[in-house]
Amino acid sequence: MLEIKPIFNALLRSKVGAVLLLIQIAITTAIVSNAAFIINDRIEYLNQPTGYQEDNMFKFNVMMFGSDVDLIQQVELDEATLRQIPGVMDAVHINAVPLSGGGSSTTFRLKPAPDKSKTDNASYFETDEHGLDTLGVELIAGRNFTQDEVVINRDFSKHPNVALATKALMDEFFPDGDGLGKILYMGDQPLKVVGIIGMMKGPWLKLEERKDKSVILPLLYPHKLQQFLVRTEPGQRAEVMKQIESVMHQSYSKRVIQDLTGLDKKKANYVAEDLLMMRMLVILISVLVLVTALGIFGLTLFNINKRTKQIGTRRALGARKSAIVKFFVVENSLICLAGLVLGVCGAIVLGQQLMTQYSVPALSYEYVAITALGVFVMSLLAVIGPAKRAANIAPSIATRTI
Repeated sequence: MLEIKPIFNALLRSKVGAVLLLIQIAITTAIVSNAAFIINDRIEYLNQPTGYQEDNMFKFNVMMFGSDVDLIQQVELDEATLRQIPGVMDAVHINAVPLSGGGSSTTFRLKPAPDKSKTDNASYFETDEHGLDTLGVELIAGRNFTQDEVVINRDFSKHPNVALATKALMDEFFPDGDGLGKILYMGDQPLKVVGIIGMMKGPWLKLEERKDKSVILPLLYPHKLQQFLVRTEPGQRAEVMKQIESVMHQSYSKRVIQDLTGLDKKKANYVAEDLLMMRMLVILISVLVLVTALGIFGLTLFNINKRTKQIGTRRALGARKSAIVKFFVVENSLICLAGLVLGVCGAIVLGQQLMTQYSVPALSYEYVAITALGVFVMSLLAVIGPAKRAANIAPSIATRTI
């Protein structure tokens, strides 16, 4: 049975190296566990279902500079023209693009303002009866609004009286699931919910409180800067996008087509910072683990070189190679375990600070445990090589080393 006391005595003779390694292990454990948790959280965020056929959808803006056209009539003509392009499933004029990071939101209520009532924030899309099909989202209850219910607004004097809402929003107001046909208020304007949509993300994936809560309003307000959304048949998007500029100019030439972008690319641009952060955290974890492993390897080699005569003497007195290996493995394990205790405490404190200061979800202790186990295994692997080298020191070295 290997005695612990000689190992402690050996550590006390080289306190600085042991303490530095202990601190390094603690820092690695604290940072890696939180970084791994954040990476997993970002992966789930990036891969979350949106309800859209992102690869088959694209958007573009139209900047009108001609004044010899009726904007409302031109929008209706443009929509009809877009729908006639081979490969197009549907197309629509819309005020905001989902997953883009930019759009409109407001507060919806159970009673008209300024009466006190339950409220909730949600994004909203203004479009016509083709909006639901163009978005490609699933209507799980009720109906779509009709062409007669679409309000064409030139001066904000008219308001729609029906709407489609996502299940996530309706469940907030009507947790019993009986929201279909009920009235929500947008300010003091009543909206009868005639249809409920299943999964449908809004423009902002990063706003947890409203990313699943959206409303579609049957409202068109054409102006000089217009925005269109198009859904194509699978595999046809690239071909359709090539035709957009020429088709739109054939209809009316005094305008400029801008920001012709696929919905998947629009989303990628929106989440680019999150993807970059995730990659940087992966690099950080890799560097920390590598540096810690090298630190363990280097400290063990240093101790071997420092104790060459001692090791040779022990071998001359009959110590087996396995005993020498165990000595360094146990020594490393003691340092590692002490560092892990500090690291686990540091990980919990760091996780709480990240949650408080940056609204990061609460750290799961599972990540702390897995990280601690991983660091311990890594430390064992890092010490095995130098320990075997120490075990191969010949007994005769004790008489040759001064």
